[in-house]
Amino acid sequence: MTEPLELRRRAADAFDRHVAAVRAEQWRAPTPCTEWDVRELVNHLVVEQLWVPPLMGGATVAEVGDRFDGDQLGDDPLATWRASRAAADAALAEPGALERAVHLSFGDTPGEEYCFQLTTDLLVHGWDLARAVGDDETMDLELVQVVHERIGPQADQLAASGLFAPPVPVGADADPATRLLALFGRRA
Repeated sequence: MTEPLELRRRAADAFDRHVAAVRAEQWRAPTPCTEWDVRELVNHLVVEQLWVPPLMGGATVAEVGDRFDGDQLGDDPLATWRASRAAADAALAEPGALERAVHLSFGDTPGEEYCFQLTTDLLVHGWDLARAVGDDETMDLELVQVVHERIGPQADQLAASGLFAPPVPVGADADPATRLLALFGRRA
């Protein structure tokens, strides 16, 4: 299996391509995440990246507090995304980072698992963003398979969490990306 940082890099590269494809008039367009428009979706991923350096540095959620609340995109969302991603990349690539305990809201989590969570969010929300702006929705097949293998057994817990739309049924002949997106309540 490909290393966790490489998988995250590929998911972040795809998300980057989709952010770069957003036209000025599309920032308020709806997304498959019905509670977010394009700007709010990109902001969510930017904020997620902004959390990485302090969390990887040992901070708790309480210590980070509300410093990343609200719209962080400013006047240049693409540059903001890229800066937040670069800072997250650097924090995750520090020696021993993936072996550290990360203090998340639901408890301490190994750095490698936190990296996987970031990869999953980038992958699924990358598809959301591509769908919203009419960009290429093709997902990296290895990423899809890795995420599906790890998330699939937790499908009931995922559905019960309320963090995602309820899973949607798909046919037995559905391709891997369609099956993964269905777990997250999306119709491909």
